[in-house]
Amino acid sequence: MNSSESNENVKEASSIEAIEDEDPTVLESSTSETEVDAANTSSSATEGKVRKINTETFIAEIFDYKANPTKWVYKGSKPAIIDFYATWCGPCKRVAPIMDELAEKYKGQVNFYKIDTDQEKELSGSVFGIRSIPSILYIPLDGQPMMSTGLSAKDEYINQIEVNLLKK
Repeated sequence: MNSSESNENVKEASSIEAIEDEDPTVLESSTSETEVDAANTSSSATEGKVRKINTETFIAEIFDYKANPTKWVYKGSKPAIIDFYATWCGPCKRVAPIMDELAEKYKGQVNFYKIDTDQEKELSGSVFGIRSIPSILYIPLDGQPMMSTGLSAKDEYINQIEVNLLKK
């Protein structure tokens, strides 16, 4: 499989434009359980793990869309992946252990985050226009982030990391 074939399900993301998806799954409102937020956890303590973040942490550590509403300016020092999910979403529950494995595999090379779309509606809806979950945002050090939607095989996530984030 060449890189253009593997990129069919990945689209360039814009900080202010909605990403159109082919999957008609629509986010529904639900009461999500309270989870411990990793916003105050140091990045060294979470290296090799998927870190749950909120909008404030996203703005502080990844991208301040309020200060830069028309231009993507990544604040990170390593490529990153953000898993947009919901606690009630079956496919999201299947993606989570894959992301856990990949966070360990790419420890020190790629930062892994997850954002609950029910708790962070402005970020997931207004900023990224997410209408289908799981949605995975691939953030390279340079250039625009790319979004994939739906459940993929672990090998596809690995390919996206290798080709688009680590440029191997």
